Amino acid sequence: MNRRRALADYLRSRRERVTPQDAGILPGPRRRTPGLRREEVAQLSGISVTWYTWLEQAREITVSRQVLHSLARVLLLSPAETRHLFALAEETPAEETTAAPTPGLQRLVDALDPHPAYLVTPTWDLVAWNRAEAGLIGDPAGWAPADRNLLRFTFLAPRARALLADWDAQARALLEQYRAGADRHAGDPRFDSLTRELRAASEEFRTWWGTHDVADFRPARRGFDHPRLGRLSFDYVKLHAADAPDLSLVACLPADDETAGKLPQLRT
Repeated sequence: MNRRRALADYLRSRRERVTPQDAGILPGPRRRTPGLRREEVAQLSGISVTWYTWLEQAREITVSRQVLHSLARVLLLSPAETRHLFALAEETPAEETTAAPTPGLQRLVDALDPHPAYLVTPTWDLVAWNRAEAGLIGDPAGWAPADRNLLRFTFLAPRARALLADWDAQARALLEQYRAGADRHAGDPRFDSLTRELRAASEEFRTWWGTHDVADFRPARRGFDHPRLGRLSFDYVKLHAADAPDLSLVACLPADDETAGKLPQLRT
């Protein structure tokens, strides 16, 4: 039921985003519905209004790939949004989360020093980091275990707003990646508990969560205003380990010569 509700909410949010003009429909007078009406989505997708209504009511019905492709086309979904729609409709089972990295992964993270690097779970819990990463964001070893989570750090730690240049953009990009995972794992208590906490504690998280926007990870350049070293700029790379597919390795590569020259000082 949790997954069907997530699918229903997602379809509704995407439908309300598409204007009649986007879909090639004359809006006409006395139109009150934001975006497209249910019957318009059904007609354009080649399915019955009743059946589409049941989808948005989280009824227990199955959806074919052909219909999903039609809905993605009508709702103008991006590739990431289309994959998200398929994951919700096909009820992909949640993955088990590894609590600790393998020795080989820990050695890899350490070997990447002086480049900041870390390992995260699907809920963005930090399970390993090197000295450079500790020098960049503060040493997670000194945080309470529950605080070793990049979402909690980004949205709840005051120092994160001073550290992250363009905090709004970085925080929203992180949330959209998390939202994609949370909807695919609908009903998973790990995600549910963290989402409830962040919605209650952060106005920005609560507002952006309501948009239902999702995104895949993309290589990105991110800036930091470090309290000792000033502006640092990194290009982020994310990899998945074959021997621990539920863990992701994130490495930060200096984006300019100035940042590269400051890397040794991150470890002091």
